[in-house]
Amino acid sequence: MRNLLPVLTIVAAIFALWYGSAVALNAQWARDQAARAGQDLTISALVADTWSQDKPKLPAPHQVAAEIWKTTGEMVLEGRGFSKRSLFYHSWITFSATALGFLLGTGLGIALAIGIVYNRTMDMSVMPWVIASQTIPILAIAPMIIVVLNAVGISGLLPKAMISMYLSFFPVVVGMVKGLRSPGAMQLDQMRTWNASASQTFWRLRLPSSMPYLFTSLKVGMAASLVGAIVGELPTGAVAGLGARLLAGSYYGQTIQIWSALIMAATLAAVLVGLIGLIQRITLKRMGMA
Repeated sequence: MRNLLPVLTIVAAIFALWYGSAVALNAQWARDQAARAGQDLTISALVADTWSQDKPKLPAPHQVAAEIWKTTGEMVLEGRGFSKRSLFYHSWITFSATALGFLLGTGLGIALAIGIVYNRTMDMSVMPWVIASQTIPILAIAPMIIVVLNAVGISGLLPKAMISMYLSFFPVVVGMVKGLRSPGAMQLDQMRTWNASASQTFWRLRLPSSMPYLFTSLKVGMAASLVGAIVGELPTGAVAGLGARLLAGSYYGQTIQIWSALIMAATLAAVLVGLIGLIQRITLKRMGMA
């Protein structure tokens, strides 16, 4: 309970700030409507109006919660949990691109990291380009990737996964390079004393030492991969996925729909990162590191 109290305090502060901001941002519309009707707004009426508008600038938390329940819980109870109006359906579409991009990015990142650590030429030539690649805004490169892949007949899931891979491979490269280089000089000298080969040093020393760094980078990579999948849905005009929900909401001014998709994306990210954290605890415990 003592550990829970600070968390609840922060959550309460966030909700209080959110409700207060909803009043401040939506108040002008309420005042304009009252002026047109020749009415005077009391403070209680103003607050009630700002928390119940159909298209508010900033929806109140209970409005977002109601929208999420309407597009998830109610549909599940009605047996339509994966209908095209359900956030579960759109989350699954985004998750598919996220998972594929994350796997591709992780594989590419680990391969590049091994090459950088064991090959000085790659270290001097590839690593600067890896860093420079992340200076290009993803909103600028996403349409280019989609257009190029569409030109060669590749569409659907793979272009979005490629954008996810582009964002997720970088933290894996950086984390694995740091992890593979984490063994000290004495440990490496001891492996040479035992006449260990490069592959034996890798499997027995460098790779186990890199696990804490790898899992930390995987958490960052997973979050980045989800961002890439959502961004990849925007320039394609996709009709499914959390990015498509955000795009449709922006077209029609449905801010409640936008916020519900954002909260769902944040929840999906938290679940995926939490799953990696669980695998990390199990793996490191079996390796005797936790």
